[in-house]
Amino acid sequence: MLTTDVAIAARNLKQHTKRNLYLGGALALVTMLLVLLNGLADGIRATMLESASILLSGHVNVGGFYKVTSGMAAPLVTDFEKVLAETKKNVPELDFATARGRGYARAVSGSATMDLILGGIDIEREKGFRRVIEAVSGSLDELTKPGTILIFADQAKRLDLAVGDMLTLSAPTERGMYNTADLRVAAIAKNIGMLSSMSAFVPNAALLDLYQLKPGTTGALHLYLHDPAAAPAVAARLRTALAAAGWRVMDADPQPYWMKLMNKVTLEDWIGQKLDVTTWEDEMSFVKWLLAAVSGLTGLLISILMVIVVIGIMNTMWIAIRERTREIGTLRAIGMQRRRVLGLFVLEAALLAVCGTAAGALGGWLVASLINAAHIVMPENVRVFLMSQELSLVVRPSSLVVDILVIAGVTTLAALYPARRAAGLRPITAIHHIG
Repeated sequence: MLTTDVAIAARNLKQHTKRNLYLGGALALVTMLLVLLNGLADGIRATMLESASILLSGHVNVGGFYKVTSGMAAPLVTDFEKVLAETKKNVPELDFATARGRGYARAVSGSATMDLILGGIDIEREKGFRRVIEAVSGSLDELTKPGTILIFADQAKRLDLAVGDMLTLSAPTERGMYNTADLRVAAIAKNIGMLSSMSAFVPNAALLDLYQLKPGTTGALHLYLHDPAAAPAVAARLRTALAAAGWRVMDADPQPYWMKLMNKVTLEDWIGQKLDVTTWEDEMSFVKWLLAAVSGLTGLLISILMVIVVIGIMNTMWIAIRERTREIGTLRAIGMQRRRVLGLFVLEAALLAVCGTAAGALGGWLVASLINAAHIVMPENVRVFLMSQELSLVVRPSSLVVDILVIAGVTTLAALYPARRAAGLRPITAIHHIG
């Protein structure tokens, strides 16, 4: 029965090939746009995850704040080896972990100044650092030497620096005294978007010297998981485990550490050490508006296009019903039930929707693949928002299936009302209808 109905619906669609090609093409175009826009949003998110998890954050972070007085705080974890040992016991999902220093300093060159967020790294243990950071001048290997710093191309231009030049950093220590350090520019890296505009990297030893800190102190433990999607669950478990092991642990708060330092921690009345467990999304929450904007734009455009498609589907169905009114009356007169008449018209719409959306999804995937293969370098002002040198779209098979089901489903539902009207026609009235 179903096979027969599908064959009838297919023949009916074939009878009006030109009209249905236009409508199917519109469905394909809407689906393709949805695939590409979702691919752009997923691409930004994937780039954000990769960049953030190298530049600023692990998938999960065990950071903290140390307060000598209630009004003076620094982003520090003391005796971090003990914290790391406890962490490893409670995170079986862990791939690897690194200790990353955190700091903030005023950079002074011979001609300009700017503020920098500092990351203290051990370049030999940073597995993913070289995958994201590409030196355009100098060598990343030079960061193994004391008194060196890596800056990005825009910073080098602003500060008028080249590899081998000296840069002075000025920063407050945990006791409120200012200290300075003269560092040699070891490498200048390619810009990688918004994050690189404010970040610079120094060996961990240089950061300890700048802030006059004891060995065994770091800014945060960056934990990299086999599955980044497990980050929220791991973070929640770690808060409980670390608190049970005797550390004071801050409540979950989806803000980057530097916002907490400025707006929260220094205002609270406590001293000593508190640990702060965050995910990469927490540390990147200050740029989440970008994903929200892309998602909002996607939703707005697709909603407008879907309204147009729904109107087109309904008009096409009304035209088909008017042209086939006598046919409907004949079918009803020979005993076809209303439910089956309804099913035939809905099936026509569903076939058209599935074919159109499947073609559009395939087209969107092919276009996205071609864009990625072309390695399109984006203008600098666009790079800031994409957080990448190149335009990158991520199209997942699961997203393609969802896009097809959503648009095909909406299209099929749009056909229900005219199909019900067709099924409700009285046989005698339909047979005597003048087309």
